[in-house]
Amino acid sequence: MRPVLRALAEDFSRQHPNVSVSLLGGGSTLGEEAVRSGELQLGASTLFPPEQRVDAGDPVSTTLAPDPLLRTPIGLDGVAVIVHATNDVDALSLVQLQDLFSGKVLDWQALGSNSGEIMLVSREDGSGSRILFEERVMSGERVSLTAVVMPTSEDVVTFVASNPQAIGYVSRGHLAPLLSSFGGDSEAGTPILSTPVSGTLASIRVVAVEGVLPVASALSEQRYPLTQPLYMITKGPPTGLIRQFVDYVLSPAGQTIVGRFHAPIR
Repeated sequence: MRPVLRALAEDFSRQHPNVSVSLLGGGSTLGEEAVRSGELQLGASTLFPPEQRVDAGDPVSTTLAPDPLLRTPIGLDGVAVIVHATNDVDALSLVQLQDLFSGKVLDWQALGSNSGEIMLVSREDGSGSRILFEERVMSGERVSLTAVVMPTSEDVVTFVASNPQAIGYVSRGHLAPLLSSFGGDSEAGTPILSTPVSGTLASIRVVAVEGVLPVASALSEQRYPLTQPLYMITKGPPTGLIRQFVDYVLSPAGQTIVGRFHAPIR
């Protein structure tokens, strides 16, 4: 969520010159823990609300533990699968992705590409994107120990752009110039460049999952299989400046900025 939050914070600060918004990274899990402990006032997360259960002393019955965190949805994200621009593979099924990341398929030739031996790129523990990927794609299978683990989505993009054999997954927010943020055809093989790109993004390509690309329309219609929510996290209802910022994010101006990176919620 860093790219969209950076843009939102900059615009909010322009409207409120006396307010400074500081952004810290670290992943969804770390952000939620920091807000839960009171270390931070506001967090950002892609994690679904937890189903926490506490043993009430009875080995049979349990009671639900209330979650102190309030999750305010601000948009919808898609975990995009990316390969090097020279890779011929433009679509993968969930089963094929599982075979790739579990190490069952070792060479791109098995999938119709001449990119050589497959190089896997994953995110670190605690990443919301990794949690979603492991739940929806791996379904209990372990990601191969040969996978390169990257601390940020930016690092995944840079690594894949520099290695023709690589495949990784990142939030679509880091690929905004590659994808049309306001819709477009979501079918595999359809050109989705909104404007010509240069630099790192020119060396990567987004792969369709189950025949669908993570364009905004596919996220809004819940057709893309790796769709996830974007939440602002507070410990209880937000107040004061925190409430002001959350309200701004949900306002037409804020949602327009969200729409540049993700599918807006409003």
